[in-house]
Amino acid sequence: MKLTFIGGGNMAVAILGGLVQRGYRGQDVLVIEPDQAKREELQASWQVHTAEPGAPLPASEVIVLAVKPQQLRQVATAIANQVGNALVISIAAGIKLDALSRWLGGHGRLVRVMPNTPALVQAGISGALAADSTSNADRQLAEDILSAVGEVVWVEKESELDGVTAISGSGPAYVFYFMEALQAAARAQGFAPETARKLAYQTFAGAVKLALESPDDADTLRQKVTSKGGTTERAINALETSQVRATIIAAASAAAARSRELGEELGRDPQE
Repeated sequence: MKLTFIGGGNMAVAILGGLVQRGYRGQDVLVIEPDQAKREELQASWQVHTAEPGAPLPASEVIVLAVKPQQLRQVATAIANQVGNALVISIAAGIKLDALSRWLGGHGRLVRVMPNTPALVQAGISGALAADSTSNADRQLAEDILSAVGEVVWVEKESELDGVTAISGSGPAYVFYFMEALQAAARAQGFAPETARKLAYQTFAGAVKLALESPDDADTLRQKVTSKGGTTERAINALETSQVRATIIAAASAAAARSRELGEELGRDPQE
């Protein structure tokens, strides 16, 4: 299978690395990337072919659009007459399928994806939506590629991708925010920076591992740690008094709203 990435940033590199680790040949990949140093790095690391933007696209079974949302219209219109019958996968946040199809001259084999940064360590989760004209075989092909960097969840409505963006797309930042706070709490208890970091990070890593491997849901697991009248109960009460749960829900709602706004803003053509 011939695969073309347009954009050689972190997410493209994550997917490429996951595929190579699964035995995919770097020689079958072309990466279009404006930065010469990045092109040289990609060639050295993965033995892929690289080219500057504007270079002719070869015939490819799959084209992955891995550019910033603000760049997608320009990129898509520039390659519209070179896409052929390729499956096009877009990982640009917010841009809706109808806008992408329009920019690609009515191309119908489209999958829109919202990945997240843990894909960089093959521990991501991607929300994916296929255009109506995309076949089940195309969906499977997209999933085979995306699963190289983690799990894949398919949604049936475009609006659900805004929710995916709010929960798993932006979610790592919420987790890192809480980790920062827990590390700061450890420092406030007098621990040295490295000890505080280890306590905070490993607590998260262990709790997530336990949650993933346990048949219990998060509420049950929390209750098992929270003894009546104990230290954890007092901490949870402080979090509830400060409405931390409601704030997290509100934060995710704000992220979803911004995802919808970006889709509307960036999906308009200049004359609209």
